[in-house]
Amino acid sequence: MNYLKRRPLSLAISLLSLSGTAAFAQAEDASVTDSQQVIEEVVAVASPIRDSQAAAIDAKRNADNTVDVISADTIGRFPDQNLADSLGRLPGLAIERDQGQARYINFRGAPFRYTKIAIDGIDVPGAENGRTPRFDSFPSAITSRIEANKAIMPNMPGEAVAGYINIETFDPFSQDGLSLAADIGTGKQELGDGDVSKYSFRTSWSGDHFGVVAYASHNEREQITDNREYDLDNDNGTLGVNTLEFRNYKVKREDSAHGAKFEYRGDGVVQRAYFNTLYSEFIDHEERNQFVFDLTDASGTSGQNIETSVSRSLEYGKYQTSTRSHTLGADMVAGDWMLTPSITSTKTDYTFFLPIITSAGATTTVDYDLSDIEDPLLILADDLSSLTYAYSYGLPYAQQLKTEETKYKLDAERDITLLGQPSLLSLGTQYDQRKGRGYTASYAVGGLGDINIDDYNTGNGWDSNTTNYVGGTYYDNKGLRSAWEATGNLSKTIADANRIYIDEDIFAVYAMATTEMGWGNFTFGSRIEQTRYSSEGTMDGEHIKAEDDYTHVLPSIHVNVDVADDLKFRASATTGISRPNYSEWRASIAVDSTEQEASGGNPELKPEEAMGFDTSLEWYFSPASLLSAGAFYRTIDHVIYASTEDVDGGRFVPAEAGESWEYTSYFNGSDGVMHGVEFNFMGTLESGFGASANAAFVNSEFKDQDGNQYDLPGTSDTIYNASLFYENYGFSARVNYMFRSEWISPIEDPSEVWGDQERVDMSLSYELPYSAAGETSSVYFNANNLTNETDNRYAGNGTINQSESYGRSYLLGLRLNY
Repeated sequence: MNYLKRRPLSLAISLLSLSGTAAFAQAEDASVTDSQQVIEEVVAVASPIRDSQAAAIDAKRNADNTVDVISADTIGRFPDQNLADSLGRLPGLAIERDQGQARYINFRGAPFRYTKIAIDGIDVPGAENGRTPRFDSFPSAITSRIEANKAIMPNMPGEAVAGYINIETFDPFSQDGLSLAADIGTGKQELGDGDVSKYSFRTSWSGDHFGVVAYASHNEREQITDNREYDLDNDNGTLGVNTLEFRNYKVKREDSAHGAKFEYRGDGVVQRAYFNTLYSEFIDHEERNQFVFDLTDASGTSGQNIETSVSRSLEYGKYQTSTRSHTLGADMVAGDWMLTPSITSTKTDYTFFLPIITSAGATTTVDYDLSDIEDPLLILADDLSSLTYAYSYGLPYAQQLKTEETKYKLDAERDITLLGQPSLLSLGTQYDQRKGRGYTASYAVGGLGDINIDDYNTGNGWDSNTTNYVGGTYYDNKGLRSAWEATGNLSKTIADANRIYIDEDIFAVYAMATTEMGWGNFTFGSRIEQTRYSSEGTMDGEHIKAEDDYTHVLPSIHVNVDVADDLKFRASATTGISRPNYSEWRASIAVDSTEQEASGGNPELKPEEAMGFDTSLEWYFSPASLLSAGAFYRTIDHVIYASTEDVDGGRFVPAEAGESWEYTSYFNGSDGVMHGVEFNFMGTLESGFGASANAAFVNSEFKDQDGNQYDLPGTSDTIYNASLFYENYGFSARVNYMFRSEWISPIEDPSEVWGDQERVDMSLSYELPYSAAGETSSVYFNANNLTNETDNRYAGNGTINQSESYGRSYLLGLRLNY
């Protein structure tokens, strides 16, 4: 009987044995290039896996901080659907999925917002709540390289507590003259026989002084999500069954991007002038068919003739996330200084609208058996479609946040002599003006007019990985929504307590120096960030406005020691902050004086403050090969968490001073800690075989205001990846395995955890041996989720509360490069 939480998988499927390192080292002579102090762009679009891996390793080796790099060809040769998939293959980075698709990154087991994202070195706001980056809206096809910085330098944003991810788009001068690249693919999602398609196109031209690159990408996938949800009790090993939910989602997901870069390069005062533009978008069209069976009196893993109430929910809605960014900038010489001014305008939009039609009050009797908890047996005495519901109502469910940011940035650097050694001095300033407008998740109950919901039952049974014991059928949810709209009753109702109205200004300056020594180099400096914000809303019917400002000094130092020609040691000490997101920071609060309750945002939240240490040892034992080990430690104060706490009622109603009220909101905890170790191996042979493997072992904790201890959301104790590849004679094959152990998500319920997750993906390609006009072309085949995994989530009492599966997907495509 497997209704309790499953323990972590055996490490039998684990990292490839690092004993293979010796074989790689013997097969090839170590070859080391002279160390450089600046990461130079390496675009390996048409190179084989080995050369692309070498480019990424060289970029890591020559960096002044701890960083992992993925180059263009490596991205292209994995079956990655978006940047989250690509990043999830790096040491210490774990993917969080939504309905099977990679969406978020837990950087070294940290909450999402501890990671900052940038495009071509310009950081952008997180679309979802002003902080959290969404990686499913960035297709991998637009990217030339990804840098995952683990030790944060003064010229990087202070908000990058866990990591700073820089997405580099393509350089128009990477190839002379005209170049073209195209990718087209088509395939199937196995469950539900949904269509999968992929299109991307990029063209560039460069002359002596002018260059331009333009690109566009669109991916689309139709899928079925087979979902079971549970509300179970665990009374000293006796199972109590409250509700069983049978859900089936029809989903169509699209991600699109287009952009361009116009650039001038000269030999005078203006070395470079450029304009970059990028728009990326993710859209999720969702149809939900859901039945909830209330078996409140049931006990045990099986039962017969249980009186059960039934409700039905039907929905056709849409989630949409987008980022639009424009940057105008230049590189200019002023005496001994190189100046890089830029101005960036960024807009993000996170919106969903889910019109849900719910019917309730039907009754029947059921037999159930939960021996196979992922495929619960539930037999109804009556046909599901014949049940009569006592009443129906509409529930429009909506959320939105739109942000606008204008960023003014100036960086300057020059060569100096420090301690008698050649050094590079870097100075900079940045001013961000941000505003966020929107509302948190909101709903209101409404009427449906004279709609007969049963008229929209298609009678077609669900596509399902599990057994459709209840006889669930699809409804015409799109037609049902249209009928609801025609009644004039479908509209959004936003409570004042859910409104977001925030203005935020951040002014930063930094100074740092990198000094070359005979044994390596070191970089030291500091960043100062001043934050001013205001948050407006309502409380007890009155307008309120909260304002504050604070300043943080964020020093750091990075030491890189060349122990030997092929061995590098790194150590860093860094500091950072994480500001509350806009949902947490909103001033609006709903007040119920009768019940002495309040709920809403908390504009008095303090930013989280972090201090950390990183160290690593990297052995570049052979070309395109690496063996490394690292450790990190972070302390975090004022950890933000969601809870219901007892507070003084005078905070909301002056007459209630001294009374204890329940406040459901966000609060600052204490004593946050993240620490762990990472191991990484990459190796290749001249024969074309190669392997990579990495593992991270992480731990975290924090205390709430009552002293209770929890893990930080997003922390998996164990994360590992392993891949094998072969490339020769124009043919390449790669298989990859990913695993992460259980983790808390979301923070709103710190007792709830996702169970262990694993994935096996594969990619095959063959370069065609002929060319019509100098182009190269290849055909490829990608397969995702080969082992047809089921993802499970567990409640705090150890019982399962969600089981979800999606099936395998396949894609066949053609790539062209000219």
